Amino acid sequence: MLNRRYLRIKAFQSLYAYWQSDDASAARIEKELFASIERTTDLYLSLLLVFGELRHVAELVFEERKKKRLPTPEDLNPNRRFVDNPVVMSIATSERLRLECEKRRISWVGHHELFAAMYRELENNDAVKAYMIESGGDFKHDQRFAIALFTDLIANNEALQEVFEARNIAWLEDMDLAAGLVKRTLEQMRPDDTGDLLVADLGSGTKEDQEFTSLLFRKTIEFASEHEKAISERSSNWESDRIALSDMILMQMALTEVRVFDQIPVKVTMNEYIEIAKAYSTPKSKNFINGVLDKLFIEMRTDGRIRKVGRGLLES
Repeated sequence: MLNRRYLRIKAFQSLYAYWQSDDASAARIEKELFASIERTTDLYLSLLLVFGELRHVAELVFEERKKKRLPTPEDLNPNRRFVDNPVVMSIATSERLRLECEKRRISWVGHHELFAAMYRELENNDAVKAYMIESGGDFKHDQRFAIALFTDLIANNEALQEVFEARNIAWLEDMDLAAGLVKRTLEQMRPDDTGDLLVADLGSGTKEDQEFTSLLFRKTIEFASEHEKAISERSSNWESDRIALSDMILMQMALTEVRVFDQIPVKVTMNEYIEIAKAYSTPKSKNFINGVLDKLFIEMRTDGRIRKVGRGLLES
């Protein structure tokens, strides 16, 4: 199952496009929404594959250096701290990841020079050099290195970004989300986890994810007039046309979510849309959205529009 925040962001972006367009078709934009989700998932998997490509290059370099006419002790006994990093190795050797990429026809075949250059950059990086000469260290330390490696040297690699740009014109809007998903994957790893476990449920929630995203998108449009009126009435000193479009959409989505999805706690919905506002709206949006939604959620509980089921959800 995909990260629900990621699906909310995708729905938000599509709703923004819908309300910005003069001749928008909800059906067409919904179709583009699901195409965008697939693109980002492919990008996520492509980024995970980079760990295996770098590890493969490292092994080739080790073998080449051993074949020198006068190899040094370092050539004969290379430092394997990077290739044996448990996080890197787990993802690089994941059979589940390999099969999922084969199914989606995702690979880095033909890009050896790209990863050879990236590995040279890695070897010359001061932070990597420091990690390589350290002794000991626990899993958390190895995990922090893998996360820093990804954020500093992989996700921001210009040559890699150029490849993504050549593959798809929409890569830029999806890159941050895909990189965020990879970073989350790395952060959630535990010492006993495998790369197979981390991507095993990637496709298992596809139907549920599609239903969640589609319903959120459609119902937000259906309830738009009702929710816009309610938001305007609770926004002191603000007319609806003065509220930032991004704020209006996020609040409408939150109101829709608490009404339609009876198993998602209200607090979860509130927190999710405030976090999205931090990244996609104005600096003051967080407090504004929190204040308006708090008022409306109380009213909706009272008049019965919010009906949560399941233990612990009624007052959440």
